[in-house]
Amino acid sequence: MTAPSRAFGPFALDVPELAATAELARRLARLVKPGDIIALKGDLGAGKTAFARALIQAMAGAAVEVPSPTFTLVQTYETAAGTVWHFDLYRLQSADEAIELGIDQAFAEGISLIEWPERLEALPAEALTLEFLFAEGEGARKLLLRMGGDWRTRLVGESASAERAAAIGRFLEQAGWQEAARAPLQTDASFRHYTRLSRGAATAMLMDAPPPLEDVRPFVRIDRHLRDQGFSAPAILAADAGEGLLLLEDLGDDLFSRVLQRQAADEAELYGAAVDVLAELHRRPLPNGLAPYGLDLLLDETDRVVDWYLPELTGRPTAPELKQEYREIWTEVLGRADVLPAVLVLRDYHADNLIWLPARSGVARVGLLDFQDALEGSPAYDLASLLEDVRRPLAPALAEVMVQRYIRASGVDDAAFRLAYAVFAAQRNTKLVGHWPRLFRRDGKPQYLKFMPQTWRLLEQDLKHPALSALRAWFDRTIPPALRRTEIAAS
Repeated sequence: MTAPSRAFGPFALDVPELAATAELARRLARLVKPGDIIALKGDLGAGKTAFARALIQAMAGAAVEVPSPTFTLVQTYETAAGTVWHFDLYRLQSADEAIELGIDQAFAEGISLIEWPERLEALPAEALTLEFLFAEGEGARKLLLRMGGDWRTRLVGESASAERAAAIGRFLEQAGWQEAARAPLQTDASFRHYTRLSRGAATAMLMDAPPPLEDVRPFVRIDRHLRDQGFSAPAILAADAGEGLLLLEDLGDDLFSRVLQRQAADEAELYGAAVDVLAELHRRPLPNGLAPYGLDLLLDETDRVVDWYLPELTGRPTAPELKQEYREIWTEVLGRADVLPAVLVLRDYHADNLIWLPARSGVARVGLLDFQDALEGSPAYDLASLLEDVRRPLAPALAEVMVQRYIRASGVDDAAFRLAYAVFAAQRNTKLVGHWPRLFRRDGKPQYLKFMPQTWRLLEQDLKHPALSALRAWFDRTIPPALRRTEIAAS
């Protein structure tokens, strides 16, 4: 069998109900072709067979019976796209038994759906792997996608297909914007696309978030919460969550970063307004059912250093014992910082996601964007994101003024907050050290590597805090300063 290679992933996707799993399968069914390998991982009952059944029925017809191949080990189905081989390898004792089932023929000529692919020695590099994880809520799952071969191109390319264009056309027609002029905006590090629509003097923003790679429902939920609390999130003018399409209020182009390029003298006023928004937001009630920004997720984020940055430097995976030591240090550090009441954490609160709206008053002067990943976590996180922004870091003196402003406005304990701020600033910058090479290798976006030197400078400042001495020692030993400025070649 083909040796494995690095694939794009894992990309996390929340699947809130079993029906959403079937819809994902139907969307993928439109893209498969002979030679495709889709590996389905997950515990018993996680949804692998339900996904396979929905995909096969989408290809072969809804009336086709698709039993679990637990005992037969393999079932085949004839479809217009080719023969689908549905394997269940749970009962295999060795990878050699898969050869007897005809798996090599399936790989070469058919479309392979493989439950329990762990029974194989290795998957071909071009496989698409879906890992089903249980999540909170009846029928809810979290799905991890690892996209080998051209799968990422196919999945992302679906948003530009004729079918996608037709869906957008129907959506805009129903919203009354079908005749609007369209001006695409630059995309960010996600799979979303934005287009400004103009209809006479009126404008609006189209968010195109193509399933299965994006889900607009978290954005809608947090947007409505923020607007209900009096904050300037964009009004939702029309929505089709199933197609991943939103029509939004156009808050304009005056991002903080752009305004301050023209009016540098206004820096203290704008950042002061952004700090006041956080202080007020943290006094407001949390949305119901908000997921925690807990230890597991925080560690997954800091793991990007050992999963992506270190392998770029060394050319090999990080040794398990080194990763374990690193995780234990972070676990202890994050535990020390978990001393403040949890608040709504927007997670990408910085100058490129804030819009200056001076005609409005109070906290409404700050327009809020990019909050669909919001969680319940530390009040220090978003302030660290704002003040230690690798794209636009503040001078230390002004950053300190803003920390003091938040402490006064929120009434939080000074010492406890400063400890949490140091820890979460380090956590966020550590994540970014690993995030830039991940965007490069996994998502084909080398442009973010330019932020690496500034990220390291901020992280080195964070690590000077006494509470982070063990972490600083780990970095000094594992990634000494001479290697921190090493360029990762964008090739």
